[in-house]
Order: sequence, then C-alpha cells, then structure tokens
Amino acid sequence: MNLVDWLYQLTPSPGLLLLIVGAIALVESLALVGLIVPGVVLITAAASLAGHMQLPVSLLLLVAFLGAVIGDGLSFALGHAQRERVPGLWPFRRHPEWLARGARFFRRHGALSVLFARFVGPVRPIVPMIAGILHMSPWTFLWVNLLSALLWAPAYVLPGYLLGRTWQQLLAIPPGAQQWLLWLAAIVTGAALCFSWLRHQLAREGRLYRWLARMARGGGNRRRLWQWLRAPRPHGEVPLASLSLLMLGLVALCLWSLWVLEAEGPLPMDREIHALVAALEWPWLTAAGQALARIGDAYGILALSLPWLAWLLWARHLSAFLHLGLGLIGIAVANTLFKHLGGRARPEVPDYLNGSLSYPSAHTSTAVVLFGLGAAFVAQELPPRQRAWLYWLAILACVPMALSRLAIGVHWASDLVGGALLGLVACALVRLSYQRFPHRPLSPTPWPALVILSLLLLTARLAWLPAT
Repeated sequence: MNLVDWLYQLTPSPGLLLLIVGAIALVESLALVGLIVPGVVLITAAASLAGHMQLPVSLLLLVAFLGAVIGDGLSFALGHAQRERVPGLWPFRRHPEWLARGARFFRRHGALSVLFARFVGPVRPIVPMIAGILHMSPWTFLWVNLLSALLWAPAYVLPGYLLGRTWQQLLAIPPGAQQWLLWLAAIVTGAALCFSWLRHQLAREGRLYRWLARMARGGGNRRRLWQWLRAPRPHGEVPLASLSLLMLGLVALCLWSLWVLEAEGPLPMDREIHALVAALEWPWLTAAGQALARIGDAYGILALSLPWLAWLLWARHLSAFLHLGLGLIGIAVANTLFKHLGGRARPEVPDYLNGSLSYPSAHTSTAVVLFGLGAAFVAQELPPRQRAWLYWLAILACVPMALSRLAIGVHWASDLVGGALLGLVACALVRLSYQRFPHRPLSPTPWPALVILSLLLLTARLAWLPAT
C-alpha cells in the first residue's frame, strides 16, 4: 500500500468532514479550549481532505464561517455571564498574564480587537471573552463577529482546500522516494522542535539551565568555568543555548559532510528527490524557485541586510553591526572553502552558475545566518516567553529558500542539509562572540521603516539586476 492509498482510507464521509470543519472552527475560537487546540493545523488538514474529495467550496466556507461565529459567540457569552469567575478558571488561574494581555489588546483596539484577534494566535480565543467581561455591547460584538468570521473563513480554509485539490499529483510519487521524503520531513520537524525546546530550557529561565547552574556550584573547576563563561555578559547569563547549538551543529556538519563526500556523487536520497521534483512539471513551482533564488543570492541578501546594517552603524550599535556584517562575510567565505574542498558537481548548471560547485548550498546557509541572527538580535529585546515565535518565523523563512534550490534543479537535497548545518554553526559562533562584548539594548528600533526599505531594495533588485 502506498502513501496515497493509506490516506484514502483515513478520509471520512463528506457529511462527517463538514461537521469536523465546523467543529474545528468552533473549538479554535472557543475560550479556554482554543488555547490548547492547534486550530490552524487541524483546519488546514481538514480543508485539504475536503479539497481532495472535491466538496463544494461554498459549503465548506459556510460551515467554517458558522463554526467561527458560534465559537466567538460562546466565548463572549461566557465572559458576559461569568465575569467574576473567569480569573479563577484553569488555565487563567495559573496564567493571569493571558487575561491581562487580552485586556490590553481589547483596550488598545476597541471593537476592532475582535476582528484583529481572529488572525492573532495568542489572543484569538481570549479577546471575545474579554469583550464580554468588559461589557461590550452585544450588537456591536455581533456585527464585528460576523465580519471577522467572513474574512477568517476563506483566509484559513482556501489554502488547505487548494492543497487538497492537487495533493494526488503531489503524492503520486515513485515508491523509492516516499521513504526519503518522510524521513526528511521528520528530521526537519524534529530538529525544529528540539531546537525550540532546548533554546527555552537552556535560557536563564529554563529548568535545564538552573540545574546546570546548581551543578556548577559544587566543584572548583566547574565553578571557575561557569564564572568565566558568564563574566562579561549582561545579567551574568551563560550562553548555554549557543554553546549547545555550536557543539551539536559542528558534530552534525562534520558527520554529514563526511557521508556526502565519501559517496563521491549524489546520495540515493538525492537521486530520488531530484527525480520527484523534475517529474512535477509545475510552472508556478519553477517560477517561485527562480524568484527565491534571486532573493537569496548576493544582491538579494545585500538588499535585505543593508538598511539594518546602516541603521546599526548610524545608531552606534557597533558590536551588533560588526557581528552581523562579519557573520554574512564569514558564511560567504565558508561556503567558498567548503565548495572547493568538496568539489561536488551540481545536478544542473545554468549559465549564471557556470563553474560553481554544489556542496553546501550557499543560499541555504546564508539564509540561515541572515534570518537566524536577525531573529536572535530581535529576540534579546523581548520577554523570554515571546522569543520562540521569532525563531519559528526564521525557520519558515529559511525552508522555502532552501527548497527553491531543488525546485530549479541546481542542488541535491543533501546540499541543503549541509548548508543549513553550516549556517547554524556560523550563527552559534557569532552569538557566542557577541555575548562576550558589552552592548546596549537595540530598542527603540524603527522596525516599520527598516522593513519597508528592505522590501523596496529587494523589489529593485528583482526588477533590474540579473541572477548571480
């Protein structure tokens, strides 16, 4: 039985599937329950099944709309009727800051907070209940609830539905490629989850950090090492997350590079995945890959980073400026050295890459350094509980950049893995060095202006400069 046949057996009946979509939309908007239910993942999966079964999209949108309206309505009713008891309910009893955050959001945006909260994960199931607690007019809540659900349903349902309409072609793959794709997806997902967990545990607030700190107090050499690691750092924090990333990334990079280079050619995984991508023949996939390739080349990286580097220099954040700049220069030098040492040929060589070698993927490693360091610099200005979102956004930015190299056929899959590991090692080295120097907080920072300037420069790069 192949993967397609297995998924066929899991597909519910059309009527039951519509009920499932409506229930997910309701629960995802429901106070208390919506905090722990991964609604986006579930609604995307259910909508994909609906698209695969070719259910009428209008009917699917209707049930999602109704579920969202009912869920927010029930949350509003709970807050209105039980406003005195809500702070004592689980999980608000243990996390009163969730209610405080929702109340601040509601007071800042007023009636529109119900509309905005539909699309903001941390406050989505809380704001309707807060609106009831703070005596929002039921009629005002009703029209905002209807409007927000009308916008939410297509935004969350249609991407999954379109995926479901095309997944039969996507999953009709050679049997030999299925195991490699599943292993690759599992490794990427597992690595991202492990990194997120370790980053939290090895921060100053994490249990593992506190346990290691207690262990370090017990012996002379351990105590001296701990004092040396934390001496010049703000708040005396030891950079265990960066140290762990460096050690694990360096070991993984060495082992992976040895495996790739000893193969003296593409790995079996590389051949299977390359054949799969070549067989897809989707024009939009190639066009997207070419656009991302231009965003991730030297001109694109310069366009994205130049406004931020210029601001760091102008604001006299010299340590951050030097470390970010040297990180980008260092990864370029490392890519050049690794490519010449490996001497691995590309699967396809367009004219603008003539003479360029394959391992590792410079686009992947540079994207990891740019977005990874950007997330780290911004995260240090935020409370610890909010930092994980930035790292997940960095991962979401790096993955398409890496996969674009497969879409246009200029890299093997193992090149992407090597590039990601090399980028992580570079990020860890930069962060360890940065934390050894005294530095001022980067805030206040003109985020909107810098983002707009980066996008304008990137647009100009895409419009006028050739690929490199």
